[in-house]
Amino acid sequence: MSKDKLWGGRFTQPTDKFVEEFTASIDFDKRLYHQDIRGSVAHARMLGKQGIIPLEDVEQIVHGLHSILGQIEAGHFDFSIALEDIHMNIESRLSTAIGEAGKRLHTGRSRNDQVALDIRLYLRDEVVAITTYLDLLIDALLVQAEDNLDTYMPGFTHLQTAQPILFAHHLMAYVEMFKRDKGRLDDSLKRINVLPLGAGALAGTTFPIDREYVAEQLGFPAITRNSLDAVSDRDFALEFLSNASIVMMHLSRFSEELIIWSTSAFQFIELSDGFCTGSSIMPQKKNPDVPELVRGKTGRVYGNLMALLTTMKALPLAYNKDMQEDKEPLFDTIDTVKGCLKIFADMIREMRVNTDSMGRAAGQGFSTATDVADYLVRKGLPFRDAHEVVGKAVAYCVENQMDLSELSLTEWQLFSGRIDRDIFECCTVEASVNARNVPGGTARERVVNEINAVRAGN
Repeated sequence: MSKDKLWGGRFTQPTDKFVEEFTASIDFDKRLYHQDIRGSVAHARMLGKQGIIPLEDVEQIVHGLHSILGQIEAGHFDFSIALEDIHMNIESRLSTAIGEAGKRLHTGRSRNDQVALDIRLYLRDEVVAITTYLDLLIDALLVQAEDNLDTYMPGFTHLQTAQPILFAHHLMAYVEMFKRDKGRLDDSLKRINVLPLGAGALAGTTFPIDREYVAEQLGFPAITRNSLDAVSDRDFALEFLSNASIVMMHLSRFSEELIIWSTSAFQFIELSDGFCTGSSIMPQKKNPDVPELVRGKTGRVYGNLMALLTTMKALPLAYNKDMQEDKEPLFDTIDTVKGCLKIFADMIREMRVNTDSMGRAAGQGFSTATDVADYLVRKGLPFRDAHEVVGKAVAYCVENQMDLSELSLTEWQLFSGRIDRDIFECCTVEASVNARNVPGGTARERVVNEINAVRAGN
């Protein structure tokens, strides 16, 4: 009968069994048990402090909740679909265990502000965990960068050879991206870390609660300022999903490069066997499954963001059952991002770099053409004229199947009389890289400075 439900007093017929299964959330929101119990303990202590319920009841409630926490963590708690969600499962068990005192716990609150609290507590913890994983990935990139300060590679635009760079400089580009990802997540904590409890179902409560006390107990620096907003919005979760999508976008771009670099055509890197698989038919294959799967999971996280945006886009104030759909996309994204970051950090740390292949490629494709143009500018030629001169030299090389580095001085002087023997000093890969000694540039000195700055926390 519906009277077995904690909310069943108004109902005269039992809930349809399939409706019960369809509307229940316990299969996925049970992971909120720790946050739910923690919030309930703080709420109970506030009720006692305010004289809303007897202090002896508070002692029983707190002891009972701690006992239930131990049962759940020991795997001795049977979650019931009939009780719908984690909140009612815990409250029902508490009332069974300690009697009347347990029934007083829900005084002055609603499941609406209770679930909003649980999600904020949970997401706050997970954001901190994810930033820790980002730190591990950044450290793995720094180690590889430090090991490859003398490794040259071609820098690309449009996937065409552009200019030579240090491989360490390329890795440090991703360090910058992941640092910004971490900064966005850190900043989002300001909006996650706000206490909604006390908003009740939508309008607050008639009891003289002390919301600031609860906020202090739970480590919230602020409380929500509008009860309708507190229970009916999930923009803090959407912000997280957006930030997570950007993290995954960066991982996906990096994955694409690792996949390309590990091909036999490039041979720039080799991923450890532990992060690859073979073929069931081709014995020579070594497939980069981990970066491929990370690239694929990016779409999954994007989908979770779109799912929650779509769920929220037309909901009138305040709470609606649609909002039960906030948890699965959020949980799935948290699990996916943490898994991808962890495996990526380990994979990068074990990645082997083929410095010879990278170095050879760095000098191909007329990668030092811009350096020749800059050389002519320093000789007094306007840049646009220098650009044309070098373009003609490149066309000559293409026609004669040679590279700029293979031109003789006589051939160079066919294109400009300003060219002298010092041309050979400026158009090597090493000279090209170290000439870009500006803040943010690829010169070895600048890359070392950037590594040291990140190590120092800057």
